[in-house]
Amino acid sequence: MSRSVFVSVALCALMAFSTLPVQATVVDDWSSVNVPPPPALQTITVDPGTTALLLLDFVKQTCGGPRCSAAVPAVAKMLQAARASHVTVIYSYTVASTLADTLPALAPIGGESSVQAGPDKFLNSDLQQILTRQGIKTVVVAGMSANGAVLYTASHAALAGFSVVVPIDGAPSEVEYAEQFVVWNLANAPRISPAVKLTTTERLKF
Repeated sequence: MSRSVFVSVALCALMAFSTLPVQATVVDDWSSVNVPPPPALQTITVDPGTTALLLLDFVKQTCGGPRCSAAVPAVAKMLQAARASHVTVIYSYTVASTLADTLPALAPIGGESSVQAGPDKFLNSDLQQILTRQGIKTVVVAGMSANGAVLYTASHAALAGFSVVVPIDGAPSEVEYAEQFVVWNLANAPRISPAVKLTTTERLKF
C-alpha cells in the first residue's frame, strides 16, 4: 500500500470514528439518575460479650455542624445502654485532635480503649488487635462522618470477617446526600453488604 493510500484510509477511519456517538457519563446524566428505594432497617439484638461499640471521631473539630449535633443525643443513649450491658466501647479520634476533644456527652470513661487514625480506623492503628484480643465478633459502628470514618471502618471490618451493625442515625455527615449514598453503598457493595446490618439506635438492643 502506498503512503498516500495509507494516509487516505487512516483519515477515513478517523472521520468514521469521530462520528460515533459519545457515551454519556454519570455526570452527564446526573439530573436524571433515579434514586433507588431505601434499604430495609432491621431490629437487632447483639451479644454484649462479643460486641464492640465503635464511636468514631465524635470530637469538637468534626462534630460542630447541625447534623452531627442532632445525632449526639441518640448516640449518647446508645452508649449508655451499651455500658449498662458491659459492651466493649472503643473510641477513635482524628489525626488533628486528641481523645480529650471528644464531645462531653460521649466522653470516654476509664478503661475504654481508643485509637488515632485517618478515615479507616484499622489502618495504622491497633484496632484489629484490640478487637481480636477481646474476642469481638460484631462491631457497632457510629461516628462522624458517614462518608469518612463510618464508611471506611465499617467496610474494612466487613472484609476482615466481622459482623457489622450500623445505626444510621448515629452516622451523620455534613450533608444529607452523603449519608444517603453511604447507606446505599453499605447495603449493596460486593462482599461488604452481606456482613452489614443497617438499623437505628432505637432498634438496636444490647
